[in-house]
Amino acid sequence: MEAEEKGPLGTGPAVGSEAYDEVPGELVAEARTLLDRARRVVVLTGAGISTDSGIRDFRGPDGVWTRNPAAERAATLSHYMAEPETRRRSWRGRLDHAARQAEPNAAHHALVELERRGVLDTLITQNIDGLHHAAGSDPARIVEVHGNMREVVCMACGERGPMAAALDRVRAGEDDPPCRTCGGILKSATISFGQTLVVDDLRRADEAARRCDLLLAVGSTLAVYPVAGVVPLARSTGAAVVIVNGSPTEMDGIADCVVQGAIGRVLPALMGLPPGETPCGPTTT
Repeated sequence: MEAEEKGPLGTGPAVGSEAYDEVPGELVAEARTLLDRARRVVVLTGAGISTDSGIRDFRGPDGVWTRNPAAERAATLSHYMAEPETRRRSWRGRLDHAARQAEPNAAHHALVELERRGVLDTLITQNIDGLHHAAGSDPARIVEVHGNMREVVCMACGERGPMAAALDRVRAGEDDPPCRTCGGILKSATISFGQTLVVDDLRRADEAARRCDLLLAVGSTLAVYPVAGVVPLARSTGAAVVIVNGSPTEMDGIADCVVQGAIGRVLPALMGLPPGETPCGPTTT
């Protein structure tokens, strides 16, 4: 695809046409200029930022649900709650989930660098893998709109506990470990299909989008609502929008700059970091 010519601010994106494993230099420079001007940045990340850490996305050609439709069934709350066999398969799958051995990649570390510079307001993530925490991002700035896989929650009494302890019980022979307090069904503290998102998380994301002067969307097709709505919300308040992804997104048309390329190379380039470099030292709070 040929790169589109960029129109006036907000009227059309500049889109990279380079190969996925290359860094589109001119567009990176344009996005970097926008970042350098920003004083309050909100970042929205999706599954694409974690693929370099060995975690497949969900609906891509090699996605978790594309390869294994049963995994999508397990991610539907009604099936999980009603079907013991679905829960047993889920617990077996959790034992060797790729995210348990995954490490943050260069893209996660690049966002730590953005925070260190004192301009990152909020990091909204659709991911449940905890890699932003592992990279060193300030937990107080992270909004995990789809929950996390570090904890389990009882669907009856609401008690939470560490996922590691529940997995130890599975390894010891409990194929569907119940809550030890009330006997209820345990589930990872993630948001399943059919489960209500946490109102406070949505509020935080909405407020952050309204006050930012630049929204950086990374590794998301921006097709999942309501979280994708923070992009047009930020745009409507006058914020610049920069999108970094490996393929087109549903919001490319409202962005100021769209960089299509390998996220683990593009984000470090936006921060002026050599590929693969890990920032060190304390972040700015």
